[in-house]
Amino acid sequence: MAGKRTSPSMATKAAKALDDGRTGRVTKSLAASVLAQTGDNSKTSAKIASLASEVLSNPKSSEIAKSLAASALSQSE
Repeated sequence: MAGKRTSPSMATKAAKALDDGRTGRVTKSLAASVLAQTGDNSKTSAKIASLASEVLSNPKSSEIAKSLAASALSQSE
């Protein structure tokens, strides 16, 4: 069964987050994971899924971090 793929618009957001020098380590990790999910058989690792859950539960997380976290979680098993 093929997994979900990152949409082109989310891939663009992830790439911009990686290119932005102001982006924090956590957001860059999520962005890298989201970009890795452009293939058929990629799944979010347990470590990234846990990180994404933390981001989503933190009211101080940026909107881009939350968006990337949601994308990563949607591609986990």
